Amino acid sequence: MFTGIIQSIGRIEGVAERGGDVRLTVDTGSLDLSDVMLGDSIATNGVCLTAVALSEKGFSADVSRESLSLTTLHRLKPGSRVNLEKALTLNTRLGGHLVSGHVDGVGQVLERRDDGRSIRFVIKAPKKLAKYIAHKGSICVDGVSLTVNSVQGANFEMNIVPHTLQETIMDGYRPGSEVNLEVDLIARYLERLMLGDEAANPDEGGVTEALLKSQGFIR
Repeated sequence: MFTGIIQSIGRIEGVAERGGDVRLTVDTGSLDLSDVMLGDSIATNGVCLTAVALSEKGFSADVSRESLSLTTLHRLKPGSRVNLEKALTLNTRLGGHLVSGHVDGVGQVLERRDDGRSIRFVIKAPKKLAKYIAHKGSICVDGVSLTVNSVQGANFEMNIVPHTLQETIMDGYRPGSEVNLEVDLIARYLERLMLGDEAANPDEGGVTEALLKSQGFIR
């Protein structure tokens, strides 16, 4: 688990193909690795990766074909900048929101515009994720815990303050940039809970108006 508060910007040192998947080597920059051991988790652009090798400069992690197909990690190359966060502990400040590091989909930056000293971004999420994104709700973008300022269909807007721009890779976003998205954990579990006994049905079609009526949520 993570908090969505980025601890360092790292750089990709190496991308090695290994039997169909990839091993990434990451220079972690200013990230303190003194308490990191082999097998620990480090979120890299919002993707939970397991450290399989450690060095003075960083770590290496294997990325499965599943992760490569569902995230932007397949686009990384030597020199690419990445957001980094170590897994939280029981005495970690929860400054963002609970983040699992399990990416739900890839979004695309549609718009970037100045707003005072901040920058506003409009991001288009995959249609299947639109139902989980709410006005003033939480969303994780490339590992960064953010608040949704507004939402229209599958598009949502965020206001990014100068500190966040400086401490993350978001200052490099331009229209067309692809980003990893993780929706709020509570929204995912709430949808499953609302299915009730239908959740055990392999043919269940998700939360529908008919299901809501049958469960008494709407009349």
